[in-house]
Amino acid sequence: MPNRPNILWICTDQQRYDTLQALGNPLASTPHLDRFVSESTSFSNAFCQSPVCAPSRASFLTGRYPRTTRCRQNGQSIPADELLVSTLFNRAGYRCGLAGKLHLASCSDGKVEKRTDDGYDDFSWSHHPQPDWEENAYTQWLRANGQDWHDLQGQEISPYVQEGPPAEFHQTTWCAEKTIEFINANQGKPWFFSFNCFDPHHPFDPPKDYLKRFDPDRMPLPSEHPKERSTKPSFQILDRVWAHNNPGEFHTEAMTDDDRRQVCAAYLGMISLIDDQVGRILRSLKETGQDKNTLVIFMSDHGEMLGDHGIYFKGPHFYDCQLRVPLIIRWPEGGILANRKIEGLIELLDLAPTFLAAAGLEIPEQMQGRSILPLLKGGAERESCRQHVYSEYYNSWTHGDAYGTMLRTEAEKIVIYHGSNQGEFYDLKKDPEEFFNLWDEPNSQDRKNAMLLRCFDASVFTMDPHPPRLGPF
Repeated sequence: MPNRPNILWICTDQQRYDTLQALGNPLASTPHLDRFVSESTSFSNAFCQSPVCAPSRASFLTGRYPRTTRCRQNGQSIPADELLVSTLFNRAGYRCGLAGKLHLASCSDGKVEKRTDDGYDDFSWSHHPQPDWEENAYTQWLRANGQDWHDLQGQEISPYVQEGPPAEFHQTTWCAEKTIEFINANQGKPWFFSFNCFDPHHPFDPPKDYLKRFDPDRMPLPSEHPKERSTKPSFQILDRVWAHNNPGEFHTEAMTDDDRRQVCAAYLGMISLIDDQVGRILRSLKETGQDKNTLVIFMSDHGEMLGDHGIYFKGPHFYDCQLRVPLIIRWPEGGILANRKIEGLIELLDLAPTFLAAAGLEIPEQMQGRSILPLLKGGAERESCRQHVYSEYYNSWTHGDAYGTMLRTEAEKIVIYHGSNQGEFYDLKKDPEEFFNLWDEPNSQDRKNAMLLRCFDASVFTMDPHPPRLGPF
C-alpha cells in the first residue's frame, strides 16, 4: 500500500463529454488531456446527479443525492450538517485548498457565497470572472498585476460570442497559478486540492488567439431532428426561443447556422485553454516528484446543450449532452490502470467514497455513493458499474414549475416532469441521439410504465439513510 495519496481534483464547469480528441472529438485541440487519458482510466458513461451547478456539486462533494443533501437548487445553501469529502480529508490531517468556484450557497444580488464547514485551509474563491464582489480573489489578482477585467475584454464577434481576456490574465490561468503554488508549497505532506475554473461555462468568450485556433466553417451544426420539437416538453419549447427562457439573454431562435458554428468554435477554444493550463499543472506535479502518488481527477459538474435539440446552456433537460461528463482518473502508485476505458454506467456521487477508500479513510454511512476503487484497479465492470443512473431537477435554476426526475439504463431513459403530466421516454438503442420521444407512443406504453416504476423505486431508495435505526422500536 503506497503512502496516502495527494488528491488533485480538477473540475471544470459545464463541459460535455464529447470535448476531448481522445474521447472522440476530432476537432478538439486537447493534447495534454489526451496524453492524460492514455495514462489513466477514463469513463465513457459518467453522469452527474443534477443538470445544474449547485445541486450537482453538493452531490459529488458529499456522495449524496440532491434530494438528500437538501441543496436542490442554485441559490440554495447546503445545510450546515452536510459533511463534505474535503472536510473529511482536512480532519484526517490533509492540507486542503481550493481555487475558483465552490457554489454550495447563494452568491447573487451582491451577496458573497457564505462558506459551510468545507475543510479548505487555502480558499481562493472566484465564483466567476466578472468583478461582482471585492472578495473575488481573481479580481484581486488582476488588480495586483495592474489589470482590470473590463479593460481586458476583446471584440464582440456576434451577439453570441465575444473575445475574452488574453490567456495570461484569464480566470482559468489564475486557477492554474494558484494550483501550482499550492503543489509547490505542500511537498512532503498529504494534500487535497480543488481546481474549479469557471470555463467552459457561458458566455462563450475564449481569448482571441484561442478562438482563432478553430475555423467556424469546419464546426458541425448541433444535433437536432426537424420533427422532434412537437413531441418535447413545454420547458424545451420555451428554451428553444430564448436560452434559460430569459428574453434578452441569448436569442436562440434568431441564430443562423453561422452563429451556431461560431459558438461551437468558441466553446472548443475555451476547452483548449483549459487543456493548456491542465498541462502546466500536470507538469508541475512531475517536476516536484509528486505525480506518482497523486490521485488526479479530471471531470466537470455537468454538460452543456450547445444547441443540441435547439437548446443552449442548461436547465430542466436530461439529455446525455447535459448529464454525461468526462471523467478521467490517474494514480500510478495506487494501481489505477493506464489507458483503460470503462463503458459501464457511473454516478459522480461515487467519487467521494472512492477518494476516501484510496486514502484508507473511513467512508461515512450516510454516503450514498460507493467506491469504484476496485474497478479502477482492474475489477470487472459488471461488479462495480451501475444498472442505472439517476438525476434530479427541482426548480433548480430556470422554470420555477419544473420538477423532474430521470432514470437511465444502457438501453432506455425515462424523464418525469412531476405535476405537469409531461415526460420523455427514449429507446437509446434505436435512438441514441434522443430525438424521438415515445412518451405518448401507444406501442411503447408497457416499456414506459416499467421504466416509470424503476424511476419511482429509485426516488424512494435515494432517501437519506440517516439517522440510523437504533433499535426494533
